[in-house]
Amino acid sequence: MIKHFIEKYVFLLLILIGIAVFAYWQIYDPVKGFTVNIPGLDNRPEVDLNAIENVAIGEKFTAYNESSSELSGKWTGFRGADRDNINKENIRLIDSWGPGGPKIEWVVDLGEGHAAPVIYNGKVYILDYHEIKKADALRCFSLETGEEIWRRWYNIRIKRNHGMSRTVPAITDKYIVTIGPKGHVMCVNPENGDFLWGIDLVKNYSTEIPFWYTGQCPLIDNDVAVIAPGGSSLLMGVDCASGEVIWQTPNPDNWKMSHSSIMPMTLSGKKMYVYAAIGGIVGVSAGGSDPGKVLWKTNTFAPSVVAPSPVILDDGKIFITAGYGAGSILFQVVKSGNSFEVNVLQKYKPKDGLAAEQQTPLFYDGFLFSILPKDAGNRRNQFVCCDPNDCQSILWTSGKTKRFGLGPYIVADNKFFILNDDGTLTIAKANTSRFEFLDKAKIMEGQDAWGPIAIADGRLLMRDSKKLVCVNIKAK
Repeated sequence: MIKHFIEKYVFLLLILIGIAVFAYWQIYDPVKGFTVNIPGLDNRPEVDLNAIENVAIGEKFTAYNESSSELSGKWTGFRGADRDNINKENIRLIDSWGPGGPKIEWVVDLGEGHAAPVIYNGKVYILDYHEIKKADALRCFSLETGEEIWRRWYNIRIKRNHGMSRTVPAITDKYIVTIGPKGHVMCVNPENGDFLWGIDLVKNYSTEIPFWYTGQCPLIDNDVAVIAPGGSSLLMGVDCASGEVIWQTPNPDNWKMSHSSIMPMTLSGKKMYVYAAIGGIVGVSAGGSDPGKVLWKTNTFAPSVVAPSPVILDDGKIFITAGYGAGSILFQVVKSGNSFEVNVLQKYKPKDGLAAEQQTPLFYDGFLFSILPKDAGNRRNQFVCCDPNDCQSILWTSGKTKRFGLGPYIVADNKFFILNDDGTLTIAKANTSRFEFLDKAKIMEGQDAWGPIAIADGRLLMRDSKKLVCVNIKAK
């Protein structure tokens, strides 16, 4: 009798507990304490990116080795001399890695980041961040041996935030210009590392540094460094010889600096610079009697984060894309009397056509190529080709078994070299009719291999978050 009584009440107690748990489950909000993840604000560092520090740009120099080279190949800036990411050297490159695998010439350690190098006459230049010394450092290496020749550096405190340095210098025979993570512009003699001049964009132009630090890569055009501060001046031109600012573009709309870089364009005989700022897209006169004048602008595509740069197509057409679900826009700039007009041709979300999150798409042989972002539906992370007159028309993809991440891709010797996040380098024929896989090899064991690729003299430079690798890809 007692046993039956106990079992009855235990059973009732379990029922009550079950009802209580179910009721709590119904009313409990598991995300009550969460904050909304606004695109561009995730992983924002706690430090103030725009805090003004007294930085002595270029104040320190260290020489290591003498170096001479007979190599004459050049990769002179972000996406190469023509800003199109196409290597135009007449050098035959490998189609496959062969039985011995990749021929790695050298490897050097770097501070954590995604900055990429330029190559000039047998020398490699990269803007690194020295985590122990707390310094931006322009480092010069031998392309043939990887030995460091010299470095020009200055102290600046930067907190790790998916890396620190992430820009590509611009170089000529007389000047090399860099932009540091916190907007410090430095111009140096590339032959011996002599400091020429420096500009603090935050201090002098009220620049607002983007999330994840500066990603804009400088441009040198006819010995003028072209920079987009996005503060008191939207764009500006700096004489490389003197450091004097020779023209500025007003910024009445208070558009901000993005991670995107400036692209040159010529339309109806008028040369201009195209820039995708945070706030809108602008075309600025690149010379003549009105350098720096706004020729046209549009705010029809203004995401909160823009990493890819404008892709200049034919007939005044421009393609721009951005991540975090922003999608893409295709528009055309047309001459109308003495002015220019902007006509939007297409605007869509990433699942509906060509898009990219971080890397700038390629315009090659009359077609556009890109790796679709993770929010592109069932074609996510696939390498694709599209008709540049209809960017929603995907002509072919690399397929479900050939997916890639946020890493770079480049054209050289009629081949695509595509780098995955994990350091795997794929070679594919630069075919406009289908994806033609040739070979792949894992070059690095690191992670976040996102920095742009550079190729010159049959050597391919690639990096992950902490190492720079030189691979010989010259065919025998």
